[in-house]
Amino acid sequence: MTTNNKPLASLSLDLDNLWSYMKTHGDRGWESFPSYLDLVVPRVLEFLEKRGLKITFFVVGQDAALEVNQAAIRSLADAGHEIGNHSFNHEPWLHLYSEQQIESELSRTEEQLERVTGQKTIGFRGPGYSLSLSVLRVLTRRGYQYDASTLPTFLGPLARAYYFMTTKLSPEEKANRKLLFGQLQDGLRPLRPYRWSIDGVNDGLIEIPVTTMPIFRIPFHVSYILYLYRFSPVVAHIYFRLAMILCRLTRTHPSLLLHPLDFLGGDDVKELSFFPAMNLRGEEKVKLVSDILGIYSDYFTVVPMGEHARAISRQKEIAAIEPQFRSIPMRS
Repeated sequence: MTTNNKPLASLSLDLDNLWSYMKTHGDRGWESFPSYLDLVVPRVLEFLEKRGLKITFFVVGQDAALEVNQAAIRSLADAGHEIGNHSFNHEPWLHLYSEQQIESELSRTEEQLERVTGQKTIGFRGPGYSLSLSVLRVLTRRGYQYDASTLPTFLGPLARAYYFMTTKLSPEEKANRKLLFGQLQDGLRPLRPYRWSIDGVNDGLIEIPVTTMPIFRIPFHVSYILYLYRFSPVVAHIYFRLAMILCRLTRTHPSLLLHPLDFLGGDDVKELSFFPAMNLRGEEKVKLVSDILGIYSDYFTVVPMGEHARAISRQKEIAAIEPQFRSIPMRS
């Protein structure tokens, strides 16, 4: 329940681990599942506690299955945060999976997360914003309340091209990742939450997009702000505040996305030096995240995504949209 008149907005963090970044990047050694959760989770929890924030953590099932990570993951739920499903293997080519494979991805993750945290997951975010009609069907069948995998921006192909420039991926590996960060037409997707109309059913799964700047459709989640910050701290702050003003003017209730690397610098994780803004120290990043979330809280009442989804479901008029995805051969 909110206690002020500010509009509702949600906040989440995709708990992508060191190995998952290495895997997507095509780096050797990811198969041993190197982890930084014991470093980043206490840092994030302390940060959120100081600011009185409760958020949603989208957690990868493979991490919850490994005993070395379980104390860190359990501490998220113990602190009162929502746990969401972020797939088991964190493969941004989830859209290539068959329905049977997707079912396995979700069920294995649910089992591990409930075992470790005691929470039943009601929300999902695909790795690398990967989504398909098959994913939506499985989510609906398994009783999920919301999905949060769409990023309505035209810049996905540009981000993917930049990412590929830093890799040594084989042609086959690049083919698997060819929809990483989305397609050009994703910029036409709605910014406001809506319901998916799946196989004629219009009153089921809610989609809460990772909000991009109204009118311009350019991202403003914190990783992008950090990228701008490298060139001009002043521009980075103005850019984010402009996004908030436009959200208020257009009555868009945003959903803001965080990543572990928003709290970790090159001094913390040397293996990820290829990632944008990793030339900054961890403490400098944390200071910027604090500024950004301070602005976010000035404009909106910040809640976890599950609470955001419940508020949306109580609205009388929510658009129902049929999924439209490019036809892609499924992996058997």
